[in-house]
Amino acid sequence: MQLRGWWSAAWPTPRSRALDLTLAVSLAVVDGVFLWFAPQDFWLPPAVTSVGSFLLGLGLVFRRRHPVRLALVAVALGTVAGAGVFALVVILYSLAAYTPNRRTVWTIAAFGYVSGIAFPGPTESDDPFLAQAIFGVAFTAVPILLGLYMGARKQLLASLQERASRLEREQHLLAERARGEERTRIAREMHDVVANRISVMVVHAGALKAIAVRDPGRAAETATVIGDMGRQALEELRHVIGVLRQGEEALPQEAVTLAHVRELVDQSGAAGLVVDLAVRGEERPMPPAVGRTVYRLVQEALTNVHKHAGAADTRVGLGLLPEAVEVEIANDAPTAPPDHGLPSGGHGLVGLRERVTALGGSFEAGPSADGGYAVRARLPLPAS
Repeated sequence: MQLRGWWSAAWPTPRSRALDLTLAVSLAVVDGVFLWFAPQDFWLPPAVTSVGSFLLGLGLVFRRRHPVRLALVAVALGTVAGAGVFALVVILYSLAAYTPNRRTVWTIAAFGYVSGIAFPGPTESDDPFLAQAIFGVAFTAVPILLGLYMGARKQLLASLQERASRLEREQHLLAERARGEERTRIAREMHDVVANRISVMVVHAGALKAIAVRDPGRAAETATVIGDMGRQALEELRHVIGVLRQGEEALPQEAVTLAHVRELVDQSGAAGLVVDLAVRGEERPMPPAVGRTVYRLVQEALTNVHKHAGAADTRVGLGLLPEAVEVEIANDAPTAPPDHGLPSGGHGLVGLRERVTALGGSFEAGPSADGGYAVRARLPLPAS
C-alpha cells in the first residue's frame, strides 16, 4: 500500500511518469554502454564506471521528488568515478527546475563545477585548462539556466491556474450569496404582504364570528373590512410578483403618507385593538424607500400585537424630524391571552431589522419594564 501511494505521488500525471521512466532507462543504457567503451582517465575500472553510470541513470526516476539528493549523488559519482554524462545534464536541469531554493541550486552547481575542475582524474588531459573551464561552465550553466526558466514558467502557470480557480470559487460564492439574499428578500416581501394581512384578517374573522348574531350591522362592517384587506393583500402580492418578474423598478414609487399609516391603525382599531397614533413634527412626504419601511414597521408591529398581546392598549408614535423619521410602537402588558391560534414564524422582526439597516438606520425591539413590548427605529432621511 505504501509503495502504491509513493508510486502515484511521485509523478503528477501519467505522462510525466512515462517520460521519467523512459529517460531513466534510456540514459542508463546509453551512459553505461558509452562509458564501458570510452577511454578511461579515472582510478576505477571501466566496468565499475559503467555500472555507476547505469545506476545513476536509473536514479532519474527520483528527479522530481528528490532533485537535491540526486544531484549530490551525481556530483560524488562524477568526481570519484567519472560516472554519468548524459544523465548528469538531465539531473542538473531537474535540480534547477524542481528545487524551490535557488541558492541551493547555485551552490550545488558551483560545487560540482569546482570538483570537476579540481579533480579531473588521475591522468592529465591534453586540453588547456581554460578550455576545460569554459566547457565546464557551458556544461553546467546551460541545463541550470534552462531548468530555472522552466521552473519559473511552471510556477507562473500554477499561480495563474490557482488564481483562476480562486476567482471561480469566489464567483460561485458570490452567486450563492446573491441567491440567498434574493431568497431572503422574497421571503420578507411575501411575509409582509401575506402574513401580516392574513393575520389581521383572521383577527377580524374572529371578531365577526363573535358579533354576527348580536350586532349584524357591525358584523357587516367587519366583513367589509375583511374584503378590503383581502383586496389590498392581492394588490400588494401582485406588486411582489412584478418585482420577481421585472426587478425593483416594478415597485410602486409613490411615497407612503400618514394616510396609509392611519389606515393601518384604523384597521387594527376595527379589529378591537385600542391604538393611539401620535405624530410629532411637520407632516411632509417621505422618500419612497423610507415611507415603505415606516409602513412595514407599523404593519408588522401591530400584527405582532394581535398575535401575542391580544387587545392590549397600543401606542404608535411617529417623529418627523428634519434629518430622520423616528418610529415607535409600544403596547401594554396583555390582560388576557389572545383568543385565536395565529402561528408565529419569528422572522418578522428579523426582516424589519434588515430593512432598517439597509437604509442606514437603527432598530431595536424588546420587552418593556411594565410587561409590554416596544419596537423602535430611526430612519435617516437623505440630504436634499
